[in-house]
Amino acid sequence: MAGKIVFINQATGYLTIDIINRFVSDFDKIILITGSVRIQDTPLDPHIRVEMIMRYDRGNNFRKGFSWIIGSLQIFFLLKFRYNKYDKFFFTVPPTAYLMAPWFSGRYSILVYDLYPEALSIYGFGEKGVVYRWWARRNRRIFDHSHRIYTLSENMRSGILKYTSNVNIAVIPNWSAFSHLTPVKKEENKIIQREGLNRKFIVQYSGNIGVTHNVETLIDVAENLYSEHQVVFQIIGRGERSSEIARKINSANLNNCILLPFRNDEELFESLCAADIAVIILDDRTHDVSIPSKLYNIMSAGRPILAISSPESGIVKLVTNHNIGKAFNREDIQGMTRFIMELKDNPEQWNFFSDNSLKASRLYTRDNAGIYLRTYRN
Repeated sequence: MAGKIVFINQATGYLTIDIINRFVSDFDKIILITGSVRIQDTPLDPHIRVEMIMRYDRGNNFRKGFSWIIGSLQIFFLLKFRYNKYDKFFFTVPPTAYLMAPWFSGRYSILVYDLYPEALSIYGFGEKGVVYRWWARRNRRIFDHSHRIYTLSENMRSGILKYTSNVNIAVIPNWSAFSHLTPVKKEENKIIQREGLNRKFIVQYSGNIGVTHNVETLIDVAENLYSEHQVVFQIIGRGERSSEIARKINSANLNNCILLPFRNDEELFESLCAADIAVIILDDRTHDVSIPSKLYNIMSAGRPILAISSPESGIVKLVTNHNIGKAFNREDIQGMTRFIMELKDNPEQWNFFSDNSLKASRLYTRDNAGIYLRTYRN
């Protein structure tokens, strides 16, 4: 398949790189429009030309929205005046970019990482609002005329089908950046040694601390287990609610709860391996509009998972189907407390979930990236 294609993703990470690299064999020219390229283990193929735009800002809502708007304007001019006739492959970062797809020549495809306008609910946009209704109408037009639509779970596919009669939607799960690595044993973990966490049972949340992440739920659990001196809670990440979470920890005087910045890429896998239980949190309002990619990295580390989400979410289905931990709604503080103590005091149960997590990770490797090209050809 000789031709030209442009990929649009304002925040390029390993998933995007793995996908784009697979297209090199089939296209004469490949362009990536992005605000940043984060290389973990696999670099972009040198045949791919990169056009830089404004970096995606993960700060507060204003900064995030501003980066979306400016990034979308830059994308518009690049597509209109340089790459109009290219095939276009939109990722939903920024979520406003794919809305412009009908304005250009050439066919277009969309990878729906987060489903909008549903995801707008976390910012106070209701279904009856003007923005929400306009976005929904736009989706109907765009999805119906797309070359391919990709998404991450059956839940998300069901959401997309509300907007289109195009049932040919490819569901391709994400994968781990670390599927080629062997989990680091706790006694050999340099981070545990450095931070003095030997003989501690570590409950770890590692990720964004934003409006969709009810991290305060984990603080409530930490309060419940304050007298269990072996249990330590790590909250590792960044986001607009980091300061609020820090205030909650300090006001409750929780010495068993540690707030840390993101690890650098070189330490990320070892940091995940330092956990005894990995926590994933998804707001009830967005339970069916996204699947956090960190879930697959946690599986590669062989960690049991404590999921805090709606029972209908894709995360809960993955955790349950693979038997890699347990899921709870955000109000069930006592249930989460019991689960943590159960795994702390029962090594056999911990090993059961850990082994299942590692086995499940082998189903989600970068081979999934090749499915994008295969379905694109058809």
